[in-house]
Amino acid sequence: MNLNQIRIAAAIIVDDEGRTLLVRKSGTRFFMQPGGKIDGDENAVEALKRELHEELALTTCSDDLQPLGTFTAEAANETDHQVVADLFLLNRAFSPRPANEIAEAIWIKPEAAAEQALAPLTRDYVMPIVDAMNLDKR
Repeated sequence: MNLNQIRIAAAIIVDDEGRTLLVRKSGTRFFMQPGGKIDGDENAVEALKRELHEELALTTCSDDLQPLGTFTAEAANETDHQVVADLFLLNRAFSPRPANEIAEAIWIKPEAAAEQALAPLTRDYVMPIVDAMNLDKR
C-alpha cells in the first residue's frame, strides 16, 4: 500500500525531571510531540520554531534545537497517511499555554506512557528515545 506522506518537524521537549511534553489536538485522542507541517519554503527548524510559538507560546532559538534525525510512522489522525518527521531535542522546563488547535498539553515520564493514547511516532520512537536518555542519567 502506498501511503501519502506528510512532512513535519516535531520537538521532544524534556525537562530536568526526565519528563517529556506531549500535546493533544482538538477533536483527537492521541498525544504526540508539539510541532507540525513544514510549510512551503520553510526548513524544519523554521517550521518547528513557528509551530512551538503558535501551539504553546514558546519562543526558542535555533541553537536550542538538537537534531535527532528523520523518522517515519503511520499518521495518528489522517487515514492512509504517514508522517515523515524531523525530530529535534529541546531541553526546557516551562508552563505550556496550549493555543490554536492544541486542546491539552501534559508532562509525562516514560514509565507512564502506556497509560496514554499515543500517536505511532510517539509510541514507537519518541518514548524509547526519552526512556534511553533517562537511563543514561541514572
